[in-house]
Amino acid sequence: MKKFILILFIALIPFSCLSQQTSSKKDKEQNEMKPSKNDDGEWDLTVIDTEFDYFLNAIAKPISQYSESFLKAKNTFLVNEWNSYYSSGKYRNIIESGIDYDPRENYGIKFEYKLYQVFAYVSWKYGLKMNGLSASDARR
Repeated sequence: MKKFILILFIALIPFSCLSQQTSSKKDKEQNEMKPSKNDDGEWDLTVIDTEFDYFLNAIAKPISQYSESFLKAKNTFLVNEWNSYYSSGKYRNIIESGIDYDPRENYGIKFEYKLYQVFAYVSWKYGLKMNGLSASDARR
C-alpha cells in the first residue's frame, strides 16, 4: 500500500507542475501591452499615466521632427530591449508588462511616435537608460 501511494504521488507531480506553467503563460499574456485599433480603424496606444500627456505636450519633440521609418526602426530595437528587461525581471518596479509589437505591421506614424515617446517618457520620468533612444530624446 505504501508503494502504491508513493507511485501515485510521483505520477501526480508532473500534472501539478503543468498547471503552474499554464497559469504563468496566461499571466504573461495578460501582462502584455498590445496595440489595438480605435473606432477610426487607426492603431492606438493607451498610456494610463497622467504625466504622460504633460510629457507629450510640453517636453517631447513634436511628431514633425521624425520620419515614420526612423520611428519604426527605433521602436523595433526599443521593444526588444524592453521585452528583454521584462522577461529577465530587470527594472521590475518600472517595467510591469511586455509589449506585443510586430515590425512588419504598418501602424502609422501617430502610433509609432506615441510608442517611441513611451520609451522617452520612461527614461525622463524614471531615469531608465534605454540604449535605443536617440541622445536628444534620452533623459534630459
